[in-house]
Amino acid sequence: MYDNTSEQQKQLTILVIDEQTPLLLSETKTAGGHPEASFTGSVFNLSTTIIGAGIMALPATMKVLGLALGVAAIVVLALLAEYSLEVLMRFSKVGNAVTYSQVMEYAFGRVGRRLFQICIFVNNFGILVVYMIIIGDVLSGTWRSEIHHFGVLEGWFGEHWWTMRTFVLLMTTLFVLAPLAFFKHIDSLRYTSAIAVALAFVFLVILVGITFMKLFNGSITSPRLLPNIRDMNSIWNLFTAVPILVNGFVCHSNVHTINMELEDSSQIQPVVRASLVLSSIIYILTAIFGFLLFGESTLDDVLANFDIDLGIPYSSVLNDVVRISYAFHLMLVFPVIFFSLRFNFDEFISASSSSKSLNVLSSKFRFVSVTIGLVALVYIAANFMPSIWYALQFTGATATVCIGFVFPAAISIRDPHGIASNKDKILSIVMIVLAVFSNILAIYSNAASLLYGISE
Repeated sequence: MYDNTSEQQKQLTILVIDEQTPLLLSETKTAGGHPEASFTGSVFNLSTTIIGAGIMALPATMKVLGLALGVAAIVVLALLAEYSLEVLMRFSKVGNAVTYSQVMEYAFGRVGRRLFQICIFVNNFGILVVYMIIIGDVLSGTWRSEIHHFGVLEGWFGEHWWTMRTFVLLMTTLFVLAPLAFFKHIDSLRYTSAIAVALAFVFLVILVGITFMKLFNGSITSPRLLPNIRDMNSIWNLFTAVPILVNGFVCHSNVHTINMELEDSSQIQPVVRASLVLSSIIYILTAIFGFLLFGESTLDDVLANFDIDLGIPYSSVLNDVVRISYAFHLMLVFPVIFFSLRFNFDEFISASSSSKSLNVLSSKFRFVSVTIGLVALVYIAANFMPSIWYALQFTGATATVCIGFVFPAAISIRDPHGIASNKDKILSIVMIVLAVFSNILAIYSNAASLLYGISE
């Protein structure tokens, strides 16, 4: 493969001149000069994209699948994600595509590009809503099975109007999330991304430490290694874990932006591999020790479990540190995912508008109005969604699985540049069949659970 960095810059110069070019692409990397990201900074940004709210639902997936099957599923999905990202970047390089949507357009025309943009909006919007739900759970508490799990602020100050979810999320949005969302270059978030990854490690270290302390005093029972199959409904219920795991490895929407800002674009595959390895280690350890600690009492959002006496010294302090550290982690991850949401939304409306309508507005006005509008929508949606489990399952079984696995595999099968091998096409067919089959069953099981209460 040849190095096409200069070709990408040349194409981007043309895109910047076009009046219908999305605002954010032109301001991410301009023709005259651009921010250059280091290997380490790129790994942090991509890892931050990967490690998000889905990690909090991983212990609950172990409750569904058992430890052995659950860990195996994480490893398999990490390998499939690495392959799908390699296919995506290979076709991007040959076609001189600087965005995922361009790759889709080369393979499937304008319909493919629009379908991708819709999926990105559903996926990233849903993930950001989940982030805000978890932040609300941590700070203001949540209800599960008619039991109220107190939030940090409620535990410190009691129940007041200013500790209620709506007000707390409003203040968090105005003074933390919105300011971070106004960064125009993703590399500008490299330091907050590094802090976010560090906070994920803080959560993990404390979780592991608490679990070992309880293991030594004999208060932890032996975990299930395999799923608990009681009847046919139990089998259907296994597939509800698939969308949760899928959500954990989809970073495809940001990989092009990170590649464009990378000092050496040939390093993108090592960046991808390093990020997936780092994320997989954090995922596996969190899933194992979270399920070990809470067992069959593990909630959909494991952070909600940290409101009880853990039976160890300084339990209340550790509970607060765990919850607050991960709430801050999500606040710092929020702008990285939001960057891709805003970029693709702006690209979508730019392509839909005429040169005399939206494009006569100044770039600055568009940037501000799109940012404020999307942040407001996320805040509103987060106040109406009851649980992260259903939100993650819906996005994971629809838009997320398409972005991460179905679309890259379909591009390989379509092979617009004639570079896919027979092995690529066979693997792509298998990936599509597995993704579609498992997620259809997941959607069925979720619908049955919601409508008829046949699931747990």
